[in-house]
Amino acid sequence: MGSAQRKLFGQGIPILAYHAVGAPPAGVKDPYLYVSEDEFNQQLTRLREAGFRSTLLGESLDQSQRIVITFDDGYRNVFDHATDVLKQHGFHAIQFIISDLIGGRNEWMVGKGDVPEPLMDQHQIREWLAEGHQIGSHSATHAKLRRMQLAQAREEIMGSKKRLEDMFGIPINHFSYPFGEYNEAVRDLVVEAGYQMACTMKFGVNTTTTPRHELRRITPLSGPKLTAKIGHRARTWIKKRFVS
Repeated sequence: MGSAQRKLFGQGIPILAYHAVGAPPAGVKDPYLYVSEDEFNQQLTRLREAGFRSTLLGESLDQSQRIVITFDDGYRNVFDHATDVLKQHGFHAIQFIISDLIGGRNEWMVGKGDVPEPLMDQHQIREWLAEGHQIGSHSATHAKLRRMQLAQAREEIMGSKKRLEDMFGIPINHFSYPFGEYNEAVRDLVVEAGYQMACTMKFGVNTTTTPRHELRRITPLSGPKLTAKIGHRARTWIKKRFVS
């Protein structure tokens, strides 16, 4: 770990935000959603050697030398490529599941012309849980909640919680805002639904004073990859904005 990262991680609990594990397929629109299995292993190795251990989401945020590992979307490649790596290092993680797409694919991306990726099915999620990992909700359909009518957003948030609880027989206490998008009304719906915590994509670490339904996360990218990702996002935005 670099000195800047160690200093940041010493200021609170880092929640690491991942999506897919494996090589990005040809034609994927955002290859920076992927981390290779080898890179994931190297990242956990560095954290473990620096004295960090994982803690489950929902446990105390005032512990030192602790991290939380999160995966958004419930990709099957996480089950295939990350489970053994996590076990090797003695780490645990949480997958935020899209309740209506279990066993399906990333329809919210395919609908925009992106590459299809399979999502975990019920059996794989049960195996994930049996390994001591957690699941949370990522809404029912990966909707842009702040752009919906409140009644629709409520169903996305509350309906996904109930379906996951009914399906797996466990409390679903944690939520991750799809696309990292939320506003005060959406946050209040998450609180109303009974979620104990919710993750954003705002950068930073978390302390006992961090609002529990606006937890911050860090996408673990190296400096060069972060710069490349910013450039990729900028080019994508310009293409959408100015190229027909």
